[in-house]
Amino acid sequence: MLMRSLGKNVGQSRHRGSGFSLIEMTMVLAISIIVSVVSVMSLVPAMQQYRLSNAYNTTLAAMRQARDNAVSQRTSYSVTFTTSVTPLINTITVAPTLAGFQGDQNTVTYTLPTDVAFLAQTGLPSTGPDGFGAGTTAIDFGWTGSGTGSGGSNVIYFCPDGSSQAASSCAANWSGGVVYIARNGDLLSSRAITLWGGTGRVHGWRLYSNGGGGYQWLRQ
Repeated sequence: MLMRSLGKNVGQSRHRGSGFSLIEMTMVLAISIIVSVVSVMSLVPAMQQYRLSNAYNTTLAAMRQARDNAVSQRTSYSVTFTTSVTPLINTITVAPTLAGFQGDQNTVTYTLPTDVAFLAQTGLPSTGPDGFGAGTTAIDFGWTGSGTGSGGSNVIYFCPDGSSQAASSCAANWSGGVVYIARNGDLLSSRAITLWGGTGRVHGWRLYSNGGGGYQWLRQ
């Protein structure tokens, strides 16, 4: 009788020991939540950087593609930059200017990620990269040269000779300038792309702190 009782008690103890208590399950759940939150928080900056780089590379590629198309297809191509605040939409439209033109590329519109915009934030250097503008206008084309012209245009035309001009007629009216890309409220996220009208060449730039309380543009 005593042996049966002892055997029964041992079996019950083993049965109770094989499960998890409520406290143990709560602790495991809490740890899982903490690990998940930390993982998500660490991914946010990486995703922000990815979207910023995507917007910068898309803008750079669209401008270069428009120039290549104009040269190879012997017709002018327009590149139009547009912005809207509500909703926040920033687009680049590349199109041949000749009506009915059936080249390798017809009109194409690229849209920037929603947290990235054509934006000239407060605090940018007062002289734009390559000397275009004053760092206050987000889309600033229409300059006839570095530091000369009026600027402020959001449309450029690439011509068969590779130049960028102010009109689709391509009558030697150069149009250079700069476009800024950034996340709102994050000055050091600023990127810039400059365009030289006479050659149609584009340069990419990134903003860095110069260590003395100011900022400077460095070529990428």
